[in-house]
Amino acid sequence: MTYLKPPKRITAPQIMARKREKPIVMLTAYTARMAELLDRHCDVLLVGDSVAQVIYGHGSTLPASLEMMIAHGEAVVRGSSRALVVVDLPFGTYEESPAQAFATASQIMDRTGAGAVKLEGGTAMAETISYLTQRGIPVMAHVGLTPQAVNVLGGYAARGKGNLDYSRIMDDAIAVAEAGAFSVVAEAVVEELAISITEAINCPTIGIGASVKCDGQVLVVDDMLGMFDRNPKFVRRFDDFATRIDEAAAAYAEAVRGKAFPTQQHCY
Repeated sequence: MTYLKPPKRITAPQIMARKREKPIVMLTAYTARMAELLDRHCDVLLVGDSVAQVIYGHGSTLPASLEMMIAHGEAVVRGSSRALVVVDLPFGTYEESPAQAFATASQIMDRTGAGAVKLEGGTAMAETISYLTQRGIPVMAHVGLTPQAVNVLGGYAARGKGNLDYSRIMDDAIAVAEAGAFSVVAEAVVEELAISITEAINCPTIGIGASVKCDGQVLVVDDMLGMFDRNPKFVRRFDDFATRIDEAAAAYAEAVRGKAFPTQQHCY
């Protein structure tokens, strides 16, 4: 009998080597089944702290807890076999010190089997990124609009429109890349800035509301599938699952109420 070997997972160094090569495909995933469906199409599956909003109905990413990230990280790793799985470090679990960040990141990687972690912040997080990478933890950085800092930023508006903001975000991107990040998410930054960052740093940029000229793209999978009424400017809906689910649920309800389901073929 011939046994097929499972595909080897993509690694953080392999993603880093994709700079200016074939675009990197990244989507969020929070469940084993969704990870299973996305795995063959994606290079990276991100267990984002957006799970707090998408799965649990919170108004921001801030309520995401460490246990929440670990539970969903475990599920996504179990459901996938090819893509690099990256797990967000939740708010309040890494900002205090590099040692705190290492304790959080090492626990996530140990308990989930993920291949990397992601954290938000630029220059202020450079020391932490260096500390983690020197201790064997690959880090994906995140600059521009950083949702965990929404209360400081004052909302979810695009970043980099003013000269000061533009320069600060550019400095952030350079700092995290030089600190050892294997890739950098650039969220909701003006296109000129996204292009400048992509040209300036030696690791891949992953855009979300940024530019097609980034080295890769990421979306929240539920936004991409049209699961919510909201439709941010940077989201392209590749399907309309909300309507399809509504129609399917309506057909089911009608069949149950009309005694058309279950039929004899559905009964034991």
